[in-house]
Amino acid sequence: MAEFMTEQIRNLAVLGHTGAGKSSLLEALLFQGKAITQKGRVDKGTNHADFTAQEKDHRHSLEPSFLNLDFDNHHINFIDTPGLPDFFGRALLPLPGVETVLLVINATTGIETITQRAFEAARAQGKVVLIAVNHIDGNAGILPALLDDIQTRFGHRCLPVNLPNAALDSVIDCYLHPEPQLQADALFHDIASARDELVDTVLEEDDDLMALYLEQGESLTPEQLHAPLETALRMGHLVPICFTSAETEVGISELLELIIKLCPNPLEANPPQFLKGFADQAKPVDVTQAADDHVLAHVFRVAIDPFFGRMGVFRVHQGTIQLGMKLFIGDGRKPFKVSSLFKLQGDRQIAVTSAIPGDICAVSKVDELNVGAVLHDSHDEDEFCLPELNLPQPIFGLAVSAKRRGDEQKIAEVLHKLVVEDPSLHIAKNEAEGQTILQGQGDLHLQIALEKAHDLFNVDMDTDVPAVAYRETIMATAKARYRHKKQSGGSGQFGEVELEVEPLPRGTGFEFVSKVVGGSVPSQYIPAVEKGVKEAMGSGALAGYPMQDVRVSLLDGKHHSVDSKEIAFVMAGKKAFLDAVHQAQAVILEPIVEMTVTVAQEHVGDITGDISANRGIICGTQAQANGKVEVEVEAPLATVDDYSTRLKSLTGGDGQFAMTFSRYDVVPDHVQQQLVTEAKRD
Repeated sequence: MAEFMTEQIRNLAVLGHTGAGKSSLLEALLFQGKAITQKGRVDKGTNHADFTAQEKDHRHSLEPSFLNLDFDNHHINFIDTPGLPDFFGRALLPLPGVETVLLVINATTGIETITQRAFEAARAQGKVVLIAVNHIDGNAGILPALLDDIQTRFGHRCLPVNLPNAALDSVIDCYLHPEPQLQADALFHDIASARDELVDTVLEEDDDLMALYLEQGESLTPEQLHAPLETALRMGHLVPICFTSAETEVGISELLELIIKLCPNPLEANPPQFLKGFADQAKPVDVTQAADDHVLAHVFRVAIDPFFGRMGVFRVHQGTIQLGMKLFIGDGRKPFKVSSLFKLQGDRQIAVTSAIPGDICAVSKVDELNVGAVLHDSHDEDEFCLPELNLPQPIFGLAVSAKRRGDEQKIAEVLHKLVVEDPSLHIAKNEAEGQTILQGQGDLHLQIALEKAHDLFNVDMDTDVPAVAYRETIMATAKARYRHKKQSGGSGQFGEVELEVEPLPRGTGFEFVSKVVGGSVPSQYIPAVEKGVKEAMGSGALAGYPMQDVRVSLLDGKHHSVDSKEIAFVMAGKKAFLDAVHQAQAVILEPIVEMTVTVAQEHVGDITGDISANRGIICGTQAQANGKVEVEVEAPLATVDDYSTRLKSLTGGDGQFAMTFSRYDVVPDHVQQQLVTEAKRD
């Protein structure tokens, strides 16, 4: 591979709803950049991004995949991401490793659920967004309305940097080479007006250039506008829009030029927000991004192969990683040797000898690597970390168990590997039901995980519908006192405590406060009281569900110089807590989800009726440019855990939905009575 400097690198994560044509667009870019000699096809399973057996079978991107090309003396790293709603968590994983998000929109279907969520996630992380409207061929009539919809949804700062011509066989540049094309025949809009809008937006970032432009009427070149342009992109004050067709390759060479000349290099983008320290003690630190400084890199993708071990894909932020050097992982004391260093090109590993700041590379056979791990070569960076990525909370679950006796430990190991690869999967324990729950974003998310466990790790699991993750809490403040006293010959047990319980705001969790004065409960026994309270909270007070959003204050108590023991205060804490909770209006909470259901107009009535009949609330509807309607819904998870089946039935398979966790809320009285009755029966 050719050697490049950091300024010559561009890193882009390609996001968009399934069907937008992300993988096909990448094939066209790779072909245009001469990184491949023949374009693959998604429908034939020959494209370079979707190379795993699962992806070929399902004809969908299921994992982030890595591709790169060298073009016009620049090195471009692309990361293709899944577009199915169930895999949005996986699509977010690469964002900390790139400067730019290439957001692909299908001109035929317009802005869909994942398009909206991806745009919001990219801007929340300070990433530059470049929008590519794909599949423009055959869609001349709807492109003007789609541009209006983009500006309505994402802001009026979304401006076209090129426009399709009337024949849809080329695009006309509005920014980089405007002069020869100002009179060209665009399908819609006006090239000169588009140019003026872009320049005016960029000049808002530079008062001196604005004065030169206004007072002297001087024409400014893209080179003069580069610095304020990068500021506008970083701040989100400008979101460029371009038009492409992956099938006919219209706009592909122009897109490559835009990536090189508009998208920021690693030194121009918003710097990575590294922290030093942990939890509340963490403080921001600056990263020099210098090639000759200490090494600082972070892992944002981990893949585990049963034969080749664990591979970690990382972004270098500072220093230069050399083949053979030793690196630490986080605050680990023992370094590992970089015995293999390579670039990924789809399913190929291309060996390299070094990785400079801004580049994306990979190492293999390092078992300690996890998503978010920081690699460094000096103990000065032991406590460096990046803020934890805000992944979607899992909302679906399957209870999993061993199909063959004796496989329990093997299943636990495989589940751990699945979660290491995909942190948007969770493993939970339902102690009351004795279930291990694999949680994810939807039934397809879990199906793919179980397929992988079978195909790659040779593990089969039985599955069952898990109990809904109900919780318990209190609605009022109450006090209770309890004495635990036991005497059976010899030394006895004695502990007495007075507790106060009070509700906390929803989602706060649990707080324990000691207000003991005068040593009525010796300090060595206070942790035992808290332990007893936590044990009681774990099994609940009404129907066996864990409790949350409760503050417990230890007010007073008594002890005995001989008989007081830790176990006595554990028992006293547990009993006093339960007595107080029964006086504090205990209630059961249920998970509430937000859903976006996209259906044809004729099915809207069926959808709203079904949701309303199942304790859901219709929050709004929004017509899309493609004739579909988005229905925004809030509903209890318990009433929509089979929603994919119901939606298919209601729409003949023509509907789509995406679901995210919203909050916990109190169940209606009749539901609470039913849950309590079932718990007593069990």
